[in-house]
Amino acid sequence: MRALLRKNVEPYDALGLAEDRFTDDQIIDFMLQHPILINRPIVTTPQGARLCRPSEVVLEILTAPQKGAFVKEDGEPVIDAAGQRVK
Repeated sequence: MRALLRKNVEPYDALGLAEDRFTDDQIIDFMLQHPILINRPIVTTPQGARLCRPSEVVLEILTAPQKGAFVKEDGEPVIDAAGQRVK
């Protein structure tokens, strides 16, 4: 559950979430109260759920190959128009 926490936001420090004293249920409660704590995107497919950071990690859990271009949010191309990895 801790992998889903954003650490560079104010509630993380204010709530003392760096400490190991909280259960997963408590962490979920904090995330519900302060959605900014949630690292995202979290993607679910039949192959499982993953925190997709960086965004191209989503390609690892797709049930079918990516068709067409895939560009990261900063404009960096990952998959070209033919469905081939750029890198």
